Amino acid sequence: MNYFELFNIPVSVTVDRSVLAKKYFELQKKNHPDFFVQEDEAAQQEALEKTSELNKAFKILKDPDATIQYLLKIKDLLQEEEKYPLPPGFLMEVMELNENLSENSITAIEDFERDIYTEVSGIVQNYDDSTTSTEDLLKLKEYYYKKKYLQRILDRIAG
Repeated sequence: MNYFELFNIPVSVTVDRSVLAKKYFELQKKNHPDFFVQEDEAAQQEALEKTSELNKAFKILKDPDATIQYLLKIKDLLQEEEKYPLPPGFLMEVMELNENLSENSITAIEDFERDIYTEVSGIVQNYDDSTTSTEDLLKLKEYYYKKKYLQRILDRIAG
């Protein structure tokens, strides 16, 4: 069962957080290990595993970047430790940003992130699991890796 099925919500790039939270608390009440203390050890262990999976799913689906990553994984378009080749033009722009790191760099990188988001905003906002093409998902994958790359620079500046 995937996490969208677990919460009984549509597969999407953008998850409605209020619906997600509501379903999360409903499932937590139903499966929390504290409600199984009178049950046998197997039932207690199962409740613990369900709650653990529920917590993991909730954490992923409430984070937009983690949701994109998860969606790409369940579509078999993203592999663990994948070495994704980013376009040379993007890498050149990032190299220029990297060479000129300053206090203004954070703003420049955030502007750059907004620009790359524009390229996929239609896919993100209008995602339909039954009609979104593999080509669109591959554009989303490239966006995911570009954003991840930019985030590493932001983390280095802040750190």
